[in-house]
Amino acid sequence: MKTDHRHLSGQFWAGCLGLALLFSSCALPTNAPLKSLFYPRPLDDGSRGLIVFLQGRGGSNTDFAANGFVEAINRRRLPFDMMAPDAHMGYYMGETLVPRLKHDLIEPAKISGHHPIWLAGVSMGGLGALMYLREYPEDIAGICLISPFLGYSGIITEISAAGSLAAWDPGQFDPKKDWERMLWAWLKETVAAGKIRTPIYLGYGDKDSFLPAHQLLAQILPADHVRRIPGGA
Repeated sequence: MKTDHRHLSGQFWAGCLGLALLFSSCALPTNAPLKSLFYPRPLDDGSRGLIVFLQGRGGSNTDFAANGFVEAINRRRLPFDMMAPDAHMGYYMGETLVPRLKHDLIEPAKISGHHPIWLAGVSMGGLGALMYLREYPEDIAGICLISPFLGYSGIITEISAAGSLAAWDPGQFDPKKDWERMLWAWLKETVAAGKIRTPIYLGYGDKDSFLPAHQLLAQILPADHVRRIPGGA
């Protein structure tokens, strides 16, 4: 059974965000500034935040409107404008995603008065959201991850073999050469240790390709920040 991500976007994603608010390849051009689609909130009551959608590998920034994300947020009358940058694989391979998001989207949004700012990432976009949060936690009110890509099987198996993320020893590593170990070491030192207050919401299918990684992340998040549904990507 396949996870219907349109259902997940409309039912899980907007629902968990509303709850939180209430309590392709290296050859692709990496433009500067980062090109982005903008979806203004239909009703302007003077109060608006910003949701930045980050696409998965092989996906398009047009997917969020096409698959119901934008409509779901507007239908719930959440006070947010939305942006979907063309954050394709080239920005990850060139290690320019975070600085481009910072300078081209987040800082201008702050200057224009958008508050709060949330990130929402699917698959590879979930990785991008976490990487941004790691660098600039003060910018982000919260993130929502849908079936995020969190590393390859080698490091996930290593952490699982340790029994838990808390018991895992990342050892010595060069963060510039080992982003997977850097990511999980940061998750252990900050999120698992309760040193970061920014809420992280996680949604995934119980047959997802990256299920073991999702389960590791779920273990360090509050239970009401995690939604698991039948199916897989």
